[in-house]
Amino acid sequence: MGLRSTIDFLLYDWLDVESLNKRERFTDHSRETFDAVLDTCERIAREKYAPFNRLVDTQEPQFDGEKVILPQATHDAHAAYVASGMLSAAQDYSRDGMQLPYAVEAAANAFFACASVSIGSNMLTAGNAGLLLVHGTQKQKEVFADNEFSGRWAGTMCLSEPQAGSSLSDITTRATPDIGSTLGDDWQNDVLGPRYRLKGNKMWISSGDHELTENIIHLVLAKIPDPSGKLVAGTRGISLFIVPKKIVNVQGELTGERNDVALAGLNHKLGWRGTTNTLLNFGEGKCRPGGQAGAVGYLVGKPGEGLRCMFHMMNKARIGVGTAATMLGLAGYYASLDYAKNRPQGRVLGASGKDASQPQVRIIEHADVKRMLLAQKSYCEGALALELYCARMVDEEMTGDAAAAEEARLILEVLMPIAKSWPSEWCLEANSLAIQIHGGYGYTRDFPVEQYWRDNRLNMIHEGTHGIQAADLLGRKVLMEGGKAWQLLMQKIATTSKRAAQHAELVGYASDLDKAVTAVDGATKAAWSTANPNEALANAVPYMQAFGHMVIAWMWLDIAANIIATKATNTPATAYFYHYELPKITAWLNVVKSRDLTCANMAEDDF
Repeated sequence: MGLRSTIDFLLYDWLDVESLNKRERFTDHSRETFDAVLDTCERIAREKYAPFNRLVDTQEPQFDGEKVILPQATHDAHAAYVASGMLSAAQDYSRDGMQLPYAVEAAANAFFACASVSIGSNMLTAGNAGLLLVHGTQKQKEVFADNEFSGRWAGTMCLSEPQAGSSLSDITTRATPDIGSTLGDDWQNDVLGPRYRLKGNKMWISSGDHELTENIIHLVLAKIPDPSGKLVAGTRGISLFIVPKKIVNVQGELTGERNDVALAGLNHKLGWRGTTNTLLNFGEGKCRPGGQAGAVGYLVGKPGEGLRCMFHMMNKARIGVGTAATMLGLAGYYASLDYAKNRPQGRVLGASGKDASQPQVRIIEHADVKRMLLAQKSYCEGALALELYCARMVDEEMTGDAAAAEEARLILEVLMPIAKSWPSEWCLEANSLAIQIHGGYGYTRDFPVEQYWRDNRLNMIHEGTHGIQAADLLGRKVLMEGGKAWQLLMQKIATTSKRAAQHAELVGYASDLDKAVTAVDGATKAAWSTANPNEALANAVPYMQAFGHMVIAWMWLDIAANIIATKATNTPATAYFYHYELPKITAWLNVVKSRDLTCANMAEDDF
């Protein structure tokens, strides 16, 4: 199946997204309206994104000393995306949104990621604005969020710092109350929120500066000093601030004044070269007349609750990163499948060997090429199923009844590390296999697969590295609330196994999945049997790899049960994943169960 038919199957046949239309929020929708959105996004991606994927890779953003210069194709693609209404697709009608299910929005955005992830689909802008709808004041919603949803302004997340990286407890950007600002118990009475002055540096800021929109709204994590002027250690003192690139008034109009936010440099990365990635300096010394130095920022939420606010947008951000990784993998799969169907090389091995007098065969006729294609298909389509399933759970959490919403919350908690990490590892492996199928040509820029690999390599770092996601999974998510989320996930997987076991063709797979769940559960308990976090988390990444393979095996079995119940046929991708991939979890879990400390105990000199 092609991308559109795959998405249609997953949305309509597997996830039954049409049933959401019975809920009050989505009652105006039907499959026809969903299809119209998918049609529009597929067309824009085909016309405005895909033809320019190589161009934005080679014509990287440039800074001329005053502004960032991007190719015209990026401006055109951004304008088309904004005009489609996708920035506010899932928002209320009152905010000029479409009130689309998030599952449909996520599926529609997948077309852009497949066509050119480097041009982007404004994920951070939508996430930024969505956070403000939950944690911002009414005026912050009207002035900042609404202008972002309209596409007039863009948004970013500013977390990392050059000296801190992913260790947010070590950030040093500080925010001090602005002279004359209302603080204390009356904190909500400032029109745009309590006003602060920020000083510090932020690194790895995607879309941190550009001319695509008339303003950029930065969400910045910073620490408010204690009365002695010292920064509170750890994460307790971290607060969240709205810091616009250009100063605005309470009507959302530009005042003509530039905020003290300076572009310190562009990062030139291995991939995603079409997207600006920046180092930003806040509060270098410029100040407004009669005011104090520092970038003007407005507090979001209450002091010290910055991480709680920021994590609100993490689920969708991690689904977005996982989907980007998935679509890059699928783009490589489609390219290598086409190449394999058309590239003649070698001959079929007969009883007496190869007959050189016979014409060459297409490489898709070779077993090893079929293996590599099946691997890509099983990784990428399985990952797409996972991302859309998670998006469907977001809809359930938002619009389901109390019991369904609570179940969805728990499932999302335990699946988020997998939704982000698994595609970023295994769809990257799919890109590597796509290069292998192309042979030497795969390493050249004559074919797109080398760019897909470069673009995808970033996703193992985006939104939390592999190690961070693994520690979150084994150190927190499977233990949270007495293991409630993990127990619920096991129950859901068991339901799939029982349903699949009703079909003779799937009995073996159901048994294999049950054994995998038992193995993961046993490894979880063994890892924590000594209650020593250093021992339990020493092999968190192998644990996450095994956990992820178990989850994708569940996806494939659930899909296979759906297909076989309706079409009396099975999918070879399910067979491949169970025969070639699922057995890998034994080796991964061995070191987890034994709490192997080979890596943890390595002395620096041993290297």
